[in-house]
Amino acid sequence: MTQTHAIGTKLSNPLTPFTLYFSLNNGLSDAAPSLKRHLSKMKGMYADDEAFDRLLAEGADPLLYEFHELGIPESDGNLAFGTSIVYPGKVGDEYYMTKGHFHTILDTAEVYYCIGGKGMMLMENPEGDWDVQEFAPGKAVYVPGRYAHRSINTGHEPLITFYVFRADAGHDYGSIETKGYRKIVVERDGKPAVLDNPKWK
Repeated sequence: MTQTHAIGTKLSNPLTPFTLYFSLNNGLSDAAPSLKRHLSKMKGMYADDEAFDRLLAEGADPLLYEFHELGIPESDGNLAFGTSIVYPGKVGDEYYMTKGHFHTILDTAEVYYCIGGKGMMLMENPEGDWDVQEFAPGKAVYVPGRYAHRSINTGHEPLITFYVFRADAGHDYGSIETKGYRKIVVERDGKPAVLDNPKWK
């Protein structure tokens, strides 16, 4: 018999079947734990430090993104999943984005399915290869193993994605926080453009 659990419930037996409920319209659930990332938590992530500091000095600390993990035990053999919401806006001319991460188990992949909004997935691996894929409702982006990945909202409404990855893959933010990505996505003539990151070394 299938058991039903509230979203966010940590299951004592990872082999127990369960059902989760959340909205595919807005990516939200009252029961799902949420991590919210405000501008003040993204210091060093944007290329234009002056624009970043100016926004904070003006008293603005907008919510850039949030994500909801849907309560899957973090162990080998399980699949974790959840929803990510990146809000519209820019720091200088660089779009709001997630911090992005490698997986701790580097060779593990991830899939993102776009529910709503418009954006891009920026990816790069330690060897220097990089790619950008567009998000639009109904499109799925496959992130290969070894690729750090960052969701970027290039539209005017929330970018909502549903994601799935190996539950024990882990999140490694270290190199992202110290070096950033090789590329950035900015607005040029009203459209997104991919440029070299002037801060990357």
